[in-house]
Amino acid sequence: MRRLALAALVATVLGAAGTAQAATTSQDARFTASDGVTLQTTVTGQAPLTARPTIVEFSPYGRNSQTIDPGPAFNMLLVQIRGTGDSDGTFDALGPRTQRDVQEVLRWACHQSFSDGDLGLNGFSASAITIYNSLHLALPCVKAAVLKSGTLELYRDLLWPGGVSNMVPGIGVLGLIGAPATEQGGDRLQRAPASSADVATGLIEAGVDGGVVHPTLDTWWRQRGFRGDVNHLPILMIDGFFDVESRGAFQAYQRLKGDGAHLFVIGAHDGAPAGTDAGLGEMRAWLDRYVRGVPNGVEDHPRVQLWMSHGARESDLGGDFVRYDASDWPVPGTNWVPLALDPATSGTAHSINDGTLSLAAPAASATQSYPAVVSDTFNSDPPNTAIVGSDGPNQAAGFFPPFTEMTLSEPLGLSYTTAPLKAPVMAAGPLDLDLQLSTTAPETAIWAVVSDVSPDNVAHPLMLGRLSTNYPAIKRRRSLVDANGNVVEPYGVYSQSSPATPGQTRLYHVEFWPIGNRFETGHRIRLDLVGASAASKPNAPALNSVVVGGPHGSRLMFPVLPGSDLRGALGG
Repeated sequence: MRRLALAALVATVLGAAGTAQAATTSQDARFTASDGVTLQTTVTGQAPLTARPTIVEFSPYGRNSQTIDPGPAFNMLLVQIRGTGDSDGTFDALGPRTQRDVQEVLRWACHQSFSDGDLGLNGFSASAITIYNSLHLALPCVKAAVLKSGTLELYRDLLWPGGVSNMVPGIGVLGLIGAPATEQGGDRLQRAPASSADVATGLIEAGVDGGVVHPTLDTWWRQRGFRGDVNHLPILMIDGFFDVESRGAFQAYQRLKGDGAHLFVIGAHDGAPAGTDAGLGEMRAWLDRYVRGVPNGVEDHPRVQLWMSHGARESDLGGDFVRYDASDWPVPGTNWVPLALDPATSGTAHSINDGTLSLAAPAASATQSYPAVVSDTFNSDPPNTAIVGSDGPNQAAGFFPPFTEMTLSEPLGLSYTTAPLKAPVMAAGPLDLDLQLSTTAPETAIWAVVSDVSPDNVAHPLMLGRLSTNYPAIKRRRSLVDANGNVVEPYGVYSQSSPATPGQTRLYHVEFWPIGNRFETGHRIRLDLVGASAASKPNAPALNSVVVGGPHGSRLMFPVLPGSDLRGALGG
């Protein structure tokens, strides 16, 4: 995550290289929190360093880890979170003590010589999570925020989506946080030797608590999620449809849109399409308008701006995308079309069953089974593939396309594919898979992938749904329900585990994070059921059985934008 954040910063700097800039200068200072712990801060701005509107970012990734260049009219204050980088104390996984630090630092920064009293917030991933987690506290002098990716609920949106441990990203994040803390450990030993043990202890405890001690959504996790906003800040949320934390920004927009939030889905960890500025122009305009008071009209831009893929993640990165603007999210007028899982053969997939997605369920029911064994992450896990895509997978896919297609994973799973579309279909929104399933194990992971299938029958994965069989219940009042009363975005109950009885069929509502894609004429929509990605904590092998067809068969609720007619495109 840190490499991607720094890459975004480098791109920002290079993008401005054609314009002569005055020299910048930096100044370090240590801030002392109310409990006596000191945090390392660095303010950067045009020389000489005078009072200006100041953008503040709280980062666990050490020196030079700020993720925006807001422009010469601003100063930039980087605060290294306690227990990370060169800051003392114990890392509390962005919990209550870190949140209090945010409030205290902002109160201090507001009255420093480098600040004119107007503060803005910037965050990308961990630094965005820190702000979402802190909005229940009054944040002094802050006028607005730009938050790129990040989670609204750390449990649901990154580390335990669907109650399934997202183990590899969790370990990776701790590694990226621990590296600069180790690198700057020499300075810490000379300055405050006793704090080194606190830093090490905090990082170890965060890993154990988040990965082992708290597998259910308990009080510990609720303290590390959004708990309301008393500040009513206008927030620009930047996201990407393939991002490893994409759910967070969509959820945050829905919760905070009443305060003027905008949602700009162009790319974050997953990378932005070639030929775009990755949202830099919108971010700078937002800060100019709300922190400096420049009347640039950014508040009148479409509240939701979507850069949608056009068949595949790889082509999207290459610049082949579709733009769509809307007044809200989910897009008003979206129609969720039920697609039944049908045992009839489609003749298109090399899977165990090669089934069909149909507009109408067959009258007779059937049961189809597949082994819940580990699947190839680069096939079945688009968000985790995207976060490391620029470090090799994208290039590997260029030489060997099946590397990031479903081709290698389908033979051990079940697939359900529509007929070829007779007209293009624009799809954007969350999905719900109502799955009637039994398993031979007390716990296994339901893992489902939606793909755009090109005319050559290659499935390009767009997004996945995942759910531990320990969590069949949902909160309907927190779920998104369409005009017909169908759940289309389930809000799972993860506070208490309810292990499955082996062999007993239960209904599971599997949440898919939002997709945004244009399916062209001649393409198909496919749902694959496979074993969990290798990026997740492994379960014991199991045989999962799915009921398809009949009055209570499984179905996929598929989001179709206004102006598209999926039923007509399928001949219904």
